[in-house]
Amino acid sequence: MPLRPTPLLQPSFVPPYLLDRLAEHAGAHASARAAQTRLIDREHRGLREAVGSNGVSSGPVPRYLRRGSPARAIHDAEHTMALPGRQVRAEGQAAIGDIAADEAYDYLGATYRLYHDVFERDSIDAAGMPLTGSVHYGNDYDNAFWNGRQMVFGDGDGDVMNRFTIAVDIIGHELTHGVIDHECGLVYQGQPGALNESICDVFGALVKQHLLKQTAQQADWLVGAGLFTGKVKARALRSMAEPGMAYDDPVLGRDPQPAHMKDFVDTRQDNGGVHINSGIPNRAFHLAATAVPGPAWETAGRAWYDTVCDRRLRQDADFADFAQLCIENAARRFGTGSAVHQAVGTAWNTVGVSTS
Repeated sequence: MPLRPTPLLQPSFVPPYLLDRLAEHAGAHASARAAQTRLIDREHRGLREAVGSNGVSSGPVPRYLRRGSPARAIHDAEHTMALPGRQVRAEGQAAIGDIAADEAYDYLGATYRLYHDVFERDSIDAAGMPLTGSVHYGNDYDNAFWNGRQMVFGDGDGDVMNRFTIAVDIIGHELTHGVIDHECGLVYQGQPGALNESICDVFGALVKQHLLKQTAQQADWLVGAGLFTGKVKARALRSMAEPGMAYDDPVLGRDPQPAHMKDFVDTRQDNGGVHINSGIPNRAFHLAATAVPGPAWETAGRAWYDTVCDRRLRQDADFADFAQLCIENAARRFGTGSAVHQAVGTAWNTVGVSTS
């Protein structure tokens, strides 16, 4: 009897295979929370998104104070799955003392600032889209996601994972799924899906570096640093500099990401390995960015952003398609033979992605 294909999952920060691992190997509390999160991600989120697409309100719409500033509204889901929850902070209001709510507010703003100040993009949709976030979602929910309308953050189980507002690049990552939806719409499956995940890691990293005013050479290139508690052996969820080296722990297992096409993972799990094989284009970006002095958002980041917005980028683009457009866009923006153009081409070649 042929095996049924694994149902496609919507984008979320923690990969399904890691939740599966926690459900089987973590302590009683973390195991139960991972199993519950896995159930929500596989069943309830799909239903909620279908309802949301039929016009159910996401709550009060934030208003701009002025053009060029974000319109943020933070809600407290109060440990339910009802969205958006009770509004606790609006644009321009002072911190309220709830660390998750205040981090969400600050980091939604940091993401807006990168896209607006660097890439001249007015919010996620390039048309002033308000930024809504809900914290304290579910009961120690072990994930964060963008549902097409807003950001949603769990508190984590407290044993293996901390709160999901703890790292600015988590928020930058998830909001970038919205940017992709409004631009190239990469299919969330196989190589296009791995590109989708990688692009989100790239711009999540750029949000963090822009906030910290770091050059590419100063950055740690870790995605989700701080998410894991001190009880596990993990630097972060992913390493863009060293895919496969972010964690190695009896509970988490070992980071499965490859760093080169020769180690590409063929799997039907994780929507065809979208969170696994994203390590290959992640490393390409790291190599391109660190080969040129200065902030990554001024060099390789511009080539990547131009490619995301390039109308030639198909929804089913593979790594080679994306790489070719990156190289062309680097040449167009910085000049053929420029340091950035050469760095981008060399980076993709180094990870085994051929553009010939």
